[in-house]
Amino acid sequence: MLRYSRVEPLSQLIMPSKNVIKIYVKGGIYHIYNRGIETRDIFLDEQDYKIFLYYLKSFLTPLDEQSKPPIGIRYGHKNNFTIYKEIYLFAFCLMPNHFHLLVKQSTERAISEFMKRLSNAYTEYFNKKYPRVGPIFQGSYKAALVEKEFYFLHLSRYIHGNPRELFENIEDFRKYSYSSYLDYLGERHTNWVYPEEILEYFEKRKGKLDEEEFSSYQNFVETYTEDRARKVLGKLMLD
Repeated sequence: MLRYSRVEPLSQLIMPSKNVIKIYVKGGIYHIYNRGIETRDIFLDEQDYKIFLYYLKSFLTPLDEQSKPPIGIRYGHKNNFTIYKEIYLFAFCLMPNHFHLLVKQSTERAISEFMKRLSNAYTEYFNKKYPRVGPIFQGSYKAALVEKEFYFLHLSRYIHGNPRELFENIEDFRKYSYSSYLDYLGERHTNWVYPEEILEYFEKRKGKLDEEEFSSYQNFVETYTEDRARKVLGKLMLD
């Protein structure tokens, strides 16, 4: 079981306003974000989402458990790299023109290597498929160090609440397969995603968070509003 542990000393961890100059800390938890160049879409069809998830899965599982790219995807290549046990993924969400990850690294430079590999692999795939040249992401990814449990919990809420804008019906939102929310609802088990620590918080404390109370993690996420997220999280939202 992973445990959230506040990184010390907090007084020395100063996050720049644009979150481009990263502070890499062993055992640190980070909100990671990137979007398409000129805010263009980086996922144009179902295959694009699937190949990005394929690389996430590949990098976060042992080499002997990895598989070939999804059937029907012409440009994905078999991965031979893993950062298993160095990166723990708590939550993710893929949106048409951006993505969010909430991760913990066990070594000081794990995130740097992980994001370099992920960005390069997906860019190579995208440029071959569509065909084009050059970067597809708007510069280097942004990463904000999460210093307090309160923000850790609210970031998972913010990340999982992102697809609400895509759906009018709450049932359709709950079925969105390109985020880890299904794992938190118990509708799916992804062995490279770790929802247990966040879910345990709501079970043991009966959903009480600061001055608010929630009946469940699902209630916590589905009462999300962007205005509330901006007020709570500020620059940790990374948009």
